[in-house]
Amino acid sequence: MALEETAQGTIEGLTARSMVEHIAAQGVTHMVTLPDSETNFMYDNMTESGMEVIPISREGEAIAIAAGLWIANQKPAIMIQNSGLFESGDALRGLGIGIDLPLVMFIGYRGYTRHGDTPDSAAQFLEPFLHTWGTPYWIIETDAELDRIGLAFKKAEETSKPVAVLIGAEYVSV
Repeated sequence: MALEETAQGTIEGLTARSMVEHIAAQGVTHMVTLPDSETNFMYDNMTESGMEVIPISREGEAIAIAAGLWIANQKPAIMIQNSGLFESGDALRGLGIGIDLPLVMFIGYRGYTRHGDTPDSAAQFLEPFLHTWGTPYWIIETDAELDRIGLAFKKAEETSKPVAVLIGAEYVSV
């Protein structure tokens, strides 16, 4: 979803700055991420917020690095694409679920169309994959839905398990 002006003249969309503000408000110390074109708006905002950005070379590394940070008394989150989450399946099982890691995973929902006709298999498999692992999730497409970030952190802390926030729209910079 791109930025759209409503009949009332307000802007709707998912802005990087607002998203990072909501994440930082949860006390996140580190964001483990694979930099890509969809997160380019996020990078500067994350570093300006005081969060340490930990770049990785493969998304399968994200959960293991976050687990190490958590063991070191930090509060990490990860930001990867849905296809990268599939690569991370064993780390989600063995570390995320296995050690009771209260981790919020921000997952780019590549291929998501909101209409049910999704030709991209990465989008087709994402929600069933999360259901298989018993991982709760929320979908965010606009700034109006950013309160779901707080809900995700609360759930992760209550259950000591990973949860996901699915990013169903591209970030915009405003």
